[in-house]
Amino acid sequence: MNHQKLLTLSVIAVLTAYGVARADVVETKNGARIVGHVTKIDGGSVLVDTDFAGSLKIKQSEVTAITTDAPVAVRLASGTRIDGKVSSAAGSLQVVGADGTITTTVDKVAASWPAGGKDPAVVALQRDWAYETAVDISGKSGNKSQLGTAAHFRATLEGPHDKLAFYSAYDRQVTDGQKSADQFKAGVDYQRNYSGSNSWYLRDEGGFDRIKDIQFYDVAAAGFGYDFIKAPKQTVTGRLGFSFRNENYKNPLTTDVNAAGLDLGFSHSLQLTDASIINRLTFVPSFNDFANFRAMHESFYEMPFVSPSWKLRIGVSNDFNSKPGKGVEKLDTAYFTRLVLNWR
Repeated sequence: MNHQKLLTLSVIAVLTAYGVARADVVETKNGARIVGHVTKIDGGSVLVDTDFAGSLKIKQSEVTAITTDAPVAVRLASGTRIDGKVSSAAGSLQVVGADGTITTTVDKVAASWPAGGKDPAVVALQRDWAYETAVDISGKSGNKSQLGTAAHFRATLEGPHDKLAFYSAYDRQVTDGQKSADQFKAGVDYQRNYSGSNSWYLRDEGGFDRIKDIQFYDVAAAGFGYDFIKAPKQTVTGRLGFSFRNENYKNPLTTDVNAAGLDLGFSHSLQLTDASIINRLTFVPSFNDFANFRAMHESFYEMPFVSPSWKLRIGVSNDFNSKPGKGVEKLDTAYFTRLVLNWR
């Protein structure tokens, strides 16, 4: 064998040995020895990435020993955290870190994750802000001239058990020199899940609609919600509560509304592979006259546009007032196509 072949075989042997040396090892009660990379310990399972079988999930109760080649973060059931290399001997588990050595057993490890990273349990409890802005502009010229503009903004602070949303929207349209839409609204909605699918909520929305002769309106409501479906890609939530509705009209011939009532709501969201479908409905009848109510509906289909942060939203909205101002139609229906930007 010439020197070049000998050198090549030596390099291969060293690299092979290096790859083996850098592997993590998990041993089980039945004598199995899994070589790979321990990605994390979570929920009573040890997750190992292997070259021969992909990702494996092993019951922690069946594991007798764990050895890692590189430091990992370990949290014990007592709450103690240490970053260091893990080794096993005589049924015990040792974590050797810069601040010392902890000796424990496999069953007392509550979780592990990459060294230096945040504890997943802490991350899961954190709230994150998400923002959304949307705009649509439509126009027409010729036999009739029309220019419509609409802008929407939403900021949402969401955690594992609650959700706080602030939103606002303005819609203005001019047809043949006359305003055909002039509406503004702003609101806040807070929901807190307190037990499984059960939640309570508070919401308030106010604004004006000059085309409908509403100088100012406000709906404040509180109640309880229930998730009929709560899955990773689909949620269906119903709400039932009490409300107070206030509507002030410019026309003195129209009776203002100041009444307590019910607050009924329904929301549905479905996440598809590359798109989503959203449906929202609220119904607010008055106690003193159930025939006097306000119903709001919105449904839209949203898909990525250019990049994941940019989306195209196509939908329809309905605003029904059972007792509108003088000379105003009860139902307003709007069809829209909006360009939406999301960021965090």
